[in-house]
Amino acid sequence: MRRKGERQGAKDEAEDDVEAVLDELYALPPSGFVPRREERAAEARSAGRADDARRIRAARRPTLAAWAANLLRRSRPEEAEQFLELGRALREAFTTLDPAGLKELSAQRRRIVAELSRQAAQLARDAGHPLSDSVQRDVEETLRAVLADPEAADRWAEGRLESALTPPAEFAVAGSGTGAATPKRSERRPPAPSKTTTPSKTTTPPAPEKDELAERRRQRQEQARAAAEAAEERVRERRGEREAAETAAEQARERCGEAERRVADLEEQLGAGRAELERAEQEQRAAEQRARAAADALHRAEREAKEAAREAKRLSAQAK
Repeated sequence: MRRKGERQGAKDEAEDDVEAVLDELYALPPSGFVPRREERAAEARSAGRADDARRIRAARRPTLAAWAANLLRRSRPEEAEQFLELGRALREAFTTLDPAGLKELSAQRRRIVAELSRQAAQLARDAGHPLSDSVQRDVEETLRAVLADPEAADRWAEGRLESALTPPAEFAVAGSGTGAATPKRSERRPPAPSKTTTPSKTTTPPAPEKDELAERRRQRQEQARAAAEAAEERVRERRGEREAAETAAEQARERCGEAERRVADLEEQLGAGRAELERAEQEQRAAEQRARAAADALHRAEREAKEAAREAKRLSAQAK
């Protein structure tokens, strides 16, 4: 039993290793995906994990749009969870809301998709991989698919998309806000009265059932609207954070420019000071040389004066 448990533990650990490797790969920009995948697969083969190596090797490099969508999922986890919740609410609301309610939610959906798409483009740009207009449209299509299709939502939630997703046509038309499609109804129509019998209470749905259906529709509508409003609030917060960050960055750039100007001025002053110091040192050396020469001349003059005084004294003595 212990050996069996050990084997199971080792298998689980290897599985975790593979999942971690796949998460690592799909977090990389597309240009770095294949080299890292081959390196990781080779490591697994060298460790004797052939199955893991095959699984790693089977991972496909994501397109730029898929990578940007994965990057958004990983970099904005709270917003991503709210976005997934909004998708669940919208998919449920699609079967119960009237066209007016769907139009309101669809407008919110478009705003949120546009904002998240801009965030994905900014994240990609910050990572050194700016998105073209066509790639950003693919990101928007992927986000719309996440809202409309539960399978697409599950795939995006893993953060390992390989290519852009396409939303299903039915939800996309209904969500366009044009009223071109009519949401499906889940209500049951009451049976028609029998021609041979007098209508009775059993042929008409009881009023409480209608009330219950209406209450469920109202609750689902409120839930969908609350999810959309929460997502929009999060978008507004992120927009405010971005604006504050941009303002701080602009102020930092101004301070940096001012500091660079001060440094340039100080370097100029330093250069002038060094030149002045060099001139002063040269003058000092010249003055010291002149002082030494004057001292030598003074010493010679004093010696000559002493010799002259002695000679004069000697001559005076001879004259006596």
